[in-house]
Amino acid sequence: MTAAKKIRLLLVERDMTLTELSKLLNKSLSTMSGKMKRDNFSEKDLRQIADLLNCDYEPVFTDRDTGKKV
Repeated sequence: MTAAKKIRLLLVERDMTLTELSKLLNKSLSTMSGKMKRDNFSEKDLRQIADLLNCDYEPVFTDRDTGKKV
């Protein structure tokens, strides 16, 4: 699942709009809409969004050969 889809899911669960999230992030709605459309978030963006949505953000690499998560 893409980051944008996960963010949309969390927004629905928290009864929050993208406009509200944009304001909390001090970003324009058009900037956030573009990031959602292109699924183009920096790690800093994702950490800020997770914090505002009361979530932990944990990037994970998974070795394709062994399935080991790093």
